Amino acid sequence: MSAPAGRLVAVVEDEDTIREAMCYALKREGHQTEAFGDGADAWNAFARALPDLAVLDIGLPRLDGLELCRRLRARSDTLPIIFVTSREEEFDRVLGLEIGADDYLCKPFSMRELMARVKVLLRRSALLQDAARAPEDAATTVGDLSMDPLRLIVTWKGARVPLTVTEFLLLQALARRPGVVKTRDQLMEEAYPDRVTVSDRTIDSHVKRIRRKFAAADAAFDAIEGVYGAGYRYVVPAT
Repeated sequence: MSAPAGRLVAVVEDEDTIREAMCYALKREGHQTEAFGDGADAWNAFARALPDLAVLDIGLPRLDGLELCRRLRARSDTLPIIFVTSREEEFDRVLGLEIGADDYLCKPFSMRELMARVKVLLRRSALLQDAARAPEDAATTVGDLSMDPLRLIVTWKGARVPLTVTEFLLLQALARRPGVVKTRDQLMEEAYPDRVTVSDRTIDSHVKRIRRKFAAADAAFDAIEGVYGAGYRYVVPAT
């Protein structure tokens, strides 16, 4: 199922050039857009009506992206939210606070990658409205790992592990076939479904962050195993 066209995407970004580029790319994909240069103006509009998806810069004037995300999440627990940030570690801290964003992109980023993330999140938002799930969208449990692909919720031994949508898709690709080695190219295809080209180093960076987030919940976590010269595999720990 493809993402519904013509959805309303809000872009909240104080850099004019970046904001205009994002809106242009979204309109080319058939989406409607509303643009804001600061968080306060955006919140005044969101208080009246929510968009279908929000793209938020973190460093916004008057009302920053973190507070705007908190307010949006209080209004809706299913609204897709993507952060754009200048510093990757900045978003890792945001995830630690669990304020509810679904994904993030680091500046500078490609508009093609942004469109891929928007498509994935809008698709999941649409599926959440359906009463029945397709088989591939069913929640799954593999050992101590539980994953809900529609709500993008991951738990390890009952503890919530906050992953971005890209990290979720990569982990899902590994966990659905425990013990099977996935090459970096295969993981790239599954984590970036619209054939956005990224480097091997990008996949390695995602795996590193996933491991770090699971280690925060369980210092003994070692279920993602690197296979030299090949890729990665998910190993179900012996019980």
